[in-house]
Amino acid sequence: MDTTLGYLRESLSNHLQHDIGRSIYKKLKHYANEEEFARHLSQREMSFLNQVLKHEMNYVQNERDDVRLRQLNEIYELLF
Repeated sequence: MDTTLGYLRESLSNHLQHDIGRSIYKKLKHYANEEEFARHLSQREMSFLNQVLKHEMNYVQNERDDVRLRQLNEIYELLF
């Protein structure tokens, strides 16, 4: 798993109370990079990630974690 997917997996760990969050979390370990991962998402999964990524990017921006923000933004841009 590459670094970008690692950051996404960590962010998703905060949203495992949702079935779809758990499903995406488990799915992540099967992909080598974010491009491959993004190609295999359903519309429902993309919608969920849209909400999660907005929330998580806002949080890390407030924490001034520029590295994590950049990594999460890479995935966000791929999806949307």
